[in-house]
Amino acid sequence: MCLLLSFGCKKILPQAPESEEILAEPIAGLTPEQLLLFARGDENFAHIFSKDEGLGPIFIQTSCESCHAGDGKGNPFNSVTRFGKYNGTTWDAMIEQGGPQLQHRAITGYMAETIPHNATNTQLIAPNVTGLGFFEYVSDAYLISISDSADMDGDGISGRVHWVDPPPYFIPTATHISKNGKYIGRFGKKASSVNLIQRVTDAYRDDIGITTLNSPYDPINYSVSSVAGDNIADPELPLSTLHQTVFYMQTLKNPTRRDTDDLNVIEGENIFKSIGCDKCHKSAMKTGFSEIEVLNNKTFSPYTDLLLHDMGATLDDNYSEGTALSSEWRTPPLWGLGLQKNSQGGKLFLLHDGRATSIEQAVTYHAGEAIVIRNNFLSLNSEEKHKLIKFLESL
Repeated sequence: MCLLLSFGCKKILPQAPESEEILAEPIAGLTPEQLLLFARGDENFAHIFSKDEGLGPIFIQTSCESCHAGDGKGNPFNSVTRFGKYNGTTWDAMIEQGGPQLQHRAITGYMAETIPHNATNTQLIAPNVTGLGFFEYVSDAYLISISDSADMDGDGISGRVHWVDPPPYFIPTATHISKNGKYIGRFGKKASSVNLIQRVTDAYRDDIGITTLNSPYDPINYSVSSVAGDNIADPELPLSTLHQTVFYMQTLKNPTRRDTDDLNVIEGENIFKSIGCDKCHKSAMKTGFSEIEVLNNKTFSPYTDLLLHDMGATLDDNYSEGTALSSEWRTPPLWGLGLQKNSQGGKLFLLHDGRATSIEQAVTYHAGEAIVIRNNFLSLNSEEKHKLIKFLESL
């Protein structure tokens, strides 16, 4: 009877997904103490903030998980709006008018923001947050070594590092290089954040309206007031909680390759390289020193170079960050592409704003530096395109 019940349950109950099919897991090899810290960060990531905890007064979402379902990529239905304007050739993030991010929701008694009439704006969908610890510990020297802003090798690809002003609380490590007080950004659509502490600090404040010692003032709707505050003492989140969340994001595992023995996948990878996709979507990078042993001097396969590239008029939103051109975007990592639908409601939304709903459509939007590679893709026959897409879906 017990055997029959066991067999029956297996037939009725859904099977747990394989590890390679999910993203929200820690990197293998963490110590027990690190796993506990990871678990606490996981709880923070999923925590839904209330008004009594300091939500807002203006905000976008009530938790990290709201945008990054299952630690995966968001979709156009929960995108964020960024705005600003050009003053000549200099980008103005319009900080004194609530920029660079629109908080379109508000707690009771407050008004949500609207976009200033003289601003230009773009929609950005939330990125996949897994494997980010590997990016954090790639050395600046390595990124400089693979950049080619003057296209010295003549291949038409001129990826460059984005030198940005770090936040006041930034503490450089041995892997960082300074240039006139600026450091290399590597996170965000325009590579505008130097490290994950900056990224998480900004997300808590700008997305949820939660302050920390790093960023102790609530977001303000300047169209109705110049005063910050939601009647909750600031900072609303202790640095210990912030660092738990940062550690969680540092130690989320990188997406696992699948179907690597499939002949179509193998041939698709060769096509990927032969038409030049790997010039920007690099298949191998290596971390430098990290005090987190599982990230220390590790080779990994993200399919990005973390550099800015000019993608031409088709992807020019007339929006910028730092000194990036409005047509420049950081190469998005391709790892996890085959699992992306899982977090996007069963439908694929690609590029910075989700405008492309298939891999083939996303490639057709490539222009600027990638125009030759796009044309190489368009010249493939249907069988070759099928194999290339099978490879990309295996990542």
